[in-house]
Amino acid sequence: MSATLEIIVLVVIGFITGAINTIAGGGSLLSLPILIFLGLPPNVANGTNRVGILFQSISTTAGFKSKGISEFPFSIYISVSAIIGSVIGAQIAVDIKGETFNKLLAIIMVLVVLYMVFGKKTKQLITSEKTKGKYLWLSIIAFFFVGLYGGFIQAGVGFIMLLALSSINSFTLVKSNAIKVFVTLIFTISSIAVFIINDKVNWKYGLLLAIGSALGGWITSRWSVAKGDTLVKKIMIVMVVIMAIKLWFF
Repeated sequence: MSATLEIIVLVVIGFITGAINTIAGGGSLLSLPILIFLGLPPNVANGTNRVGILFQSISTTAGFKSKGISEFPFSIYISVSAIIGSVIGAQIAVDIKGETFNKLLAIIMVLVVLYMVFGKKTKQLITSEKTKGKYLWLSIIAFFFVGLYGGFIQAGVGFIMLLALSSINSFTLVKSNAIKVFVTLIFTISSIAVFIINDKVNWKYGLLLAIGSALGGWITSRWSVAKGDTLVKKIMIVMVVIMAIKLWFF
């Protein structure tokens, strides 16, 4: 692949993943395999992918905030819990063998696709938000494990956060997405630090991915979360199935 085509592919994939992550989650199911296909070792691809996620999370959080959508200090509490989990998860990811990582990623990709196809859509009921008492503590515990998973592999963590925020705290989809990207921003800072310390980041690929991711996240966060969702999911399902087969068998 020529250098010019490489740049175009990474920026475009970054834009798509940024949009997907803002709508729901799972963008890393596209970007991670692409980075591996471009020749990066799996743990380096995992670390490099965080560069795009970091910049996308910054722009997306700013986009939601510009529309007046945020939830403080609740977001801070669960972010601190997620940070602790993410550092542990990232250290596991740094040490794992490449072949094992590829097979785990393939399994996770298939599971997320099955969730996308057969999972029931969350109905947006008008209920009061639950952010205090036992609901706060349940969220703090849940987001430790969210951070653990996100620090390890990241792919599909957005779905887990949306499920937790809607089922535990009764947030709407829009507010859940705003909280999700803020928490992702915070725990990505801690997890990417682990990858940087262990020299598992390709900055050229990461920054190219970040350009597209930041733009995709900013535009989508200010746009309606419902528009284009069906089309994105259809395209994503096809690509994820192909990439999962590639990761598992080749």
